[in-house]
Amino acid sequence: MITIKEIAKLANVSGATVSRVINNSGYVSDGVRQKVMKIVDENKYVPSEHAKALRTKHSKVIGVILPRISTETASRIVNGINEVLAPEGYQIILASSDLELRNEIKYLKLFKSRQVEGIILNATNTSKELMEEVDDLTIPFVAIGQELKGESYVSYNNYEVAKGLTNYLIKKGHKKIAFIGVDEKDTAVGYDRKKGYLDTMKDHSLSIDENWIKTGSFAMTFGEESMESIMNNSLTTPSAVFAVTDRLAIGAMKYLKKHLYKIPDDIAVVGIGASELAEFVEPGLTTVDFNNEKAGREAAQLILNKIQDKEYKNKEIILNYRLIERDSVR
Repeated sequence: MITIKEIAKLANVSGATVSRVINNSGYVSDGVRQKVMKIVDENKYVPSEHAKALRTKHSKVIGVILPRISTETASRIVNGINEVLAPEGYQIILASSDLELRNEIKYLKLFKSRQVEGIILNATNTSKELMEEVDDLTIPFVAIGQELKGESYVSYNNYEVAKGLTNYLIKKGHKKIAFIGVDEKDTAVGYDRKKGYLDTMKDHSLSIDENWIKTGSFAMTFGEESMESIMNNSLTTPSAVFAVTDRLAIGAMKYLKKHLYKIPDDIAVVGIGASELAEFVEPGLTTVDFNNEKAGREAAQLILNKIQDKEYKNKEIILNYRLIERDSVR
């Protein structure tokens, strides 16, 4: 590929003049500009983005860290982010933490060293180690999914969602409600959703068999294993199960159908996430839509605001949710 030095030699001008033409900065006569651009076009010269970033301090790149890139939720969030950033000329680099804190911290450090203009983190926890790394950042930062105090974030009211879903089941006549959740290190999905369920059961003076509550991983297989344990080890069989994600709920449904339980006649099932799969399983899964695309759009706009205004104050955005009723609850 031709270099600026070679272009300058062909045009019989200095390298600084070529740089002014390419970057459209400073005065250059029309004749010289046309001569340089003719050589640039003929040789298909493409400026180095890295070099340009060093000069302008604007890489036009945003680092995005996701728990898993392959999930439907991640895809929706990224679509929302790109919808806002692409028209502004920004590109995004994706990284997957694989639900590991150490990977979230690793990618925060990596992106900082790679001169991205901002970082959007779909966080899985609010640990001290993570907050220390975030506090050390000198570039704009926005979190999605967790409420990181002192930072800009876009989150969901997970506690109220869990209360709402539990109340929904109770209003449908269910008093024996089991729960399948995730590790409470994930504050939003693990702790807040479980607390919402427990508090609502307590508010209605409903007893809970300790074998009705299972917490572990996000894997669909964990939902299936948890449902097996609940049905085989509980003192009384629940009439409904609240799973904190659609994947866990669908795993639970797989076990129930395999063992000839009728959904919702024998047991009702609800999840959270409004995944595409939730609509097409049989019966259709009652779930909650958090509008992940909007979360991505809001986070991207916050990053842009911070990049464009260094004095921009941190902002906290809590998104609403929508209950989608299907046939998994009677």
